[in-house]
Amino acid sequence: MARPKTMPDSEVLTAALKMMHEKGPEALTFASLAAACGLSGSTLVQRFRNKEELARAALLFAWDDLDARTGTAIAAAPKTPQGAVDILVSLSGDYGGIEAYAEGLLMLREDFRDPRLRARGSAWGEVLSAAITACFAATPGAPENIGMLMASQWQGCLLWWAFNPTGLVEAHVRKSLEELVAAVVRKP
Repeated sequence: MARPKTMPDSEVLTAALKMMHEKGPEALTFASLAAACGLSGSTLVQRFRNKEELARAALLFAWDDLDARTGTAIAAAPKTPQGAVDILVSLSGDYGGIEAYAEGLLMLREDFRDPRLRARGSAWGEVLSAAITACFAATPGAPENIGMLMASQWQGCLLWWAFNPTGLVEAHVRKSLEELVAAVVRKP
């Protein structure tokens, strides 16, 4: 079969992310991506210049997707404490099983190493935290920093689930977050 002459960056970056998730970030090379997507290595070099730029482009593409999914989850959730739980539960299903989650941690390592990617993570955290906090606007007794508290609890309970991945991650997250809400938001 002949190589394709063109392919949108979104398809190339999707293939790059798939490779990074399945084989680790170090497996991403122009040669391996060329074999996966069918474009020539030289075409990929023209588009992305070097391996570092290719990996950064793929990870920024992943952040764009997460931003979109987060926006959708926020828009769909009622502005209530249960809505805050719903936002985080809906984002939890994206992790898949334990193997996918573990590989995702390798991707997170790459985000930590790159200042531009760290900035994307920080911006995403601010949006998420603000949206969660907004869900508690009419809730007496809610701490001012409830958004960051819940986001932190969410990330922690994902890690704890990973050590004993029994049951659906969404159920584990929902139970953990509902317990947090009950503990920090006392009824008057």
